[in-house]
Order: sequence, then C-alpha cells, then structure tokens
Amino acid sequence: MSQRVRILVPGDDPAQIRDSPQLHRLEQYGEVTLYSTRPADFAEQIGRASGFQIILNSRGAVSWHRAELESLEDLKMIATCSIGTDMIDLEVAGQRGIVVSNQPGRTAPVVAEHMFGMMFAVAKRMAFHTAEIREGRWSMRMNAGIQGKVLGIVGTGNIGAEMARLGRAVGMEVIAWTFNPSNDRAQDLGLRFVELDELLQTADVVSLHVALTDDTHHLIGAPELDKMKSQALLLNGARGGVLDLDALAAALQSGAIGGAGLDVFQEEPFVSEHPIKACENVVFTPHAADQTPEGKELLNAGAVDNIIAFLEGSPRNNVAS
Repeated sequence: MSQRVRILVPGDDPAQIRDSPQLHRLEQYGEVTLYSTRPADFAEQIGRASGFQIILNSRGAVSWHRAELESLEDLKMIATCSIGTDMIDLEVAGQRGIVVSNQPGRTAPVVAEHMFGMMFAVAKRMAFHTAEIREGRWSMRMNAGIQGKVLGIVGTGNIGAEMARLGRAVGMEVIAWTFNPSNDRAQDLGLRFVELDELLQTADVVSLHVALTDDTHHLIGAPELDKMKSQALLLNGARGGVLDLDALAAALQSGAIGGAGLDVFQEEPFVSEHPIKACENVVFTPHAADQTPEGKELLNAGAVDNIIAFLEGSPRNNVAS
C-alpha cells in the first residue's frame, strides 16, 4: 500500500501496547487509533472498526468471527499480539482476502518459564500454604518432588519444546504426544513420543501446549483424567477449551489427581463462580504466561513488524486460508 492507511487497536484491555514505543514506528505509514477499553457489544465493535484497513489486535478478548469480518469492507489485515489465533475466523478471513499475521514461537521461552514455575508452585502447594499462613494457621501437607519424575508434554510446538528443555535441565524424563510424531523431532527434543493414553498413565506432570481446534476441544476430559496417576499434576498453558474444567474440578475434589495449574480459561476474564475455585491444590494466573516486560515488548514489536511487512508488500506469518 502506497497511501497512508488507518490502523486500529480495538480494545487494549488489559493494557498491552498503549504505552509502547513500538506504536510510533507506524506513524510514517498511517493514522493509529487506540481504544483502551473493550467494545461493549457487536455494534460498538463494528462502529470502532468501520473504515479501517488494519487491525492490531492486542488482546484476544476482542474476537473477529464471520459476522464481524463480513461487516468490514475496508479491512485488509489483522495483526495479533499473540501466538494463538482462535479469536479470529481464519477461514472467513482467507475467503475475504484478509491477511492474518500471528507470532509463532516468539515468546515461547517466556511462556514455558511461566508454566515451569507454575509446576513448582503446584508441586509445593504454594497457594495453599500461603493462604493458610495468612489466616494464622500452620497446616502441613505433603509436597511433591519434581527431580527424577516424568514430564508428559501434550503438543510439541515451540512452547512444548521449551518445556521439554527445562524439564530435562532439572532431571526429569520427558515423554510427549503430538498429532505428527517423528523420530527426528524426538531426537531433536530429547524425548520419547508415546500415545496419549500412555502419557496420561505414565506422567507425574502433564503439561498442555496444543492449539485449540475442533480436534483438541476438550482433549482432556473426564475419561482422560481418570487415566492419570492419583498424585499427578496437570498444567494448562494452551487454551481453556482444550480442558474440560468441570471434569477437572471433579477430579481434584475426589482426589483423582494431585493438583493443577491453569493460566488459561474457556471464559476470560474468569470471574464467574465455579467449583474449581474451591479446590485446594490449584494455582491460577490470568492468561499471564507471556506477561513479563520482555515478553510484552517482544509481542508488541512483532505485531508492528508484521504490519510494516504487509504495508511494504511482503506479508509474513499469514495464517488465514
């Protein structure tokens, strides 16, 4: 595009890019409009986006499905501050010639570090112990060890690969499941691919890192949780829909598994009442695995890089089909 364009940040809440110097890099290409609150409804979302050629989707809570995309005649490109694209209907975007650029693997070390830390928080019952001491109680519970245990990774993309590296670094045996295993990939990652049932039955820690698709929705539900060891820990750093939260709450309440760490939820913000919140050995974070200063700016820079590449005629990381 040679002419100046209109670029929209439709709902930067929580704050992601509003104070970033990366936005200034776009000023030579066009006018940037940023909203610091999420649109309240469909009409407000379309009202904000009408007439814009580019959307910089800084938060996944603002979604772009068929109705939204078909209402925006001028839209040419969506850049995300994320790896995941489940907030966008990629098929419709592709049909309408809208480029969608995500950031595969950009913050994998940051996200894996968070999930690795969450594993220790669950294993050492840190949330429970902290709450008890704050209430003036000196309650003892048996913690779980990590070194020498089996880490089972579900999904071996960039984040899963980094989790495997961290697991090996502390002396864990690493096994994994993926839709497309290969001997070369197993050798590169220093792990062994197994069937999902074997992973669930064998692993002391199960860590989820698959994309959310029709094939992975509720990939882990009651039948899968029943296969896990009674003291096993479950981590979800993928998407909320990969895990049946009702089934997890039931498994924790019954003692079928030992604990869980969740950074993602099917409903975000996760503010409604749910039985999982009453479970003792659970650690929650608010979809914050990449929220370090370094991770935040990596994503901001990556989104702006993708927009500039598109405007200069060489779009990259286009996942619309």
